[in-house]
Amino acid sequence: MKQPVTVQDLLPSEAAFVAVLHALGFGRFEYLQIRGGELVLDPWPVMVRDIKFAAGQHTGKPAEPNSDLRPQVAEFFAYVREVESGEIRELEVRHGLPFSMEIELPGGRRG
Repeated sequence: MKQPVTVQDLLPSEAAFVAVLHALGFGRFEYLQIRGGELVLDPWPVMVRDIKFAAGQHTGKPAEPNSDLRPQVAEFFAYVREVESGEIRELEVRHGLPFSMEIELPGGRRG
């Protein structure tokens, strides 16, 4: 599966996850399963929000349907799509975007 470039290139599960990334702003997801190159969102993964007092939680505006994906989002989903089976132990989110992750790949990575 090729790397997504625009919002329209996202699978339904990916589009749903992007909306939640944006809403989270700052924090992390824990124990996020990947099966067949797609995020498993049922059950929903553990989500932890970081809150800093007296600091804005600005994440910008959500992407328009025809707009290009932010590079961090495109790179994240390109990686996920190459994984046959694995678990993201922790995905750090900053400004509503994937920032870094720790992933366990028990069966290895395709590609």
